[in-house]
Order: sequence, then C-alpha cells, then structure tokens
Amino acid sequence: MKIAIACDHGALELKEYLKTLLTELGHEVKDFGTHTLERCNYPEIITPAVRAVAAGEYERGIVMCTTGIGVSIAANKIRGIRCALCTGVWQAEMTRRHNDSNVLALGAGITGPNLAAEIVKTWLSTGFDGGRHATRVGMLTELDEER
Repeated sequence: MKIAIACDHGALELKEYLKTLLTELGHEVKDFGTHTLERCNYPEIITPAVRAVAAGEYERGIVMCTTGIGVSIAANKIRGIRCALCTGVWQAEMTRRHNDSNVLALGAGITGPNLAAEIVKTWLSTGFDGGRHATRVGMLTELDEER
C-alpha cells in the first residue's frame, strides 16, 4: 500500500519508528516531514500529505503531533478526508470498518511506539464493512460538498 506520513516536531521520533515499521511490512512510504526537532506548524507540514491522499496519489495517510488533536482537525479540513484520531486498537478497527477512514492521526505524547504500531497494523489491515455504513459515509461526503 502507498502511505503518506507526516508529523510536527512533537512526533518526529514516533514518525521515524512507524516509517521503519511500515517499510518492513512492505508498504511504500512517502515522508512529507518534518525531518528535524525544530519547532514547526503542524498544518503546514501535514497538509501536503493529506492532500496527496485526497488526490488519490496515496491510499492512506498517517499524521502525528503530540496529542493527535491538531493534526486530526487540520486533516479533516481537506475535502475527501476522513481522519480518525485513535488511541486504541479497537478504535482503529472500527474507524476502518464503519467510517472508511483514509487518514489516521496519532498523538506521540499519548500513544507509545508499541501501541502505535498495533494501531497502525490494525488500521491498515481492516477493510470497510460497507452496507449501512456506506450510507453514513455518503452523508459525510455530502457534507464535504457543502464547503
């Protein structure tokens, strides 16, 4: 799978850890930054990655900051993105099964690397259930079109 990944300075270590994991799992990963611990603004860093997912250049995206909150809000401002902030494996499974999320947000100050790895693996390996959930995702798409 082609995955876009990005973070701010607060999640650099987690991003590097997950980038290695994803590559070892056979995924193609594009790192949109940041690449240093120098303070940066998460909307500027993650937006190119999220836009690449929205444009279909990447199948999924993973964005990170210290809490995951800011990057999830920013990602969801991009039309066509359904970003879910997950702090547990069950959330990762359910956001794929029920919401067909295409971007995952993680908080490096909240979720350690081992749990983050399990969240990412579950999120990437879980499919969308469709059915009644497709109706709801369609409603989300309609909300996007109102912008």
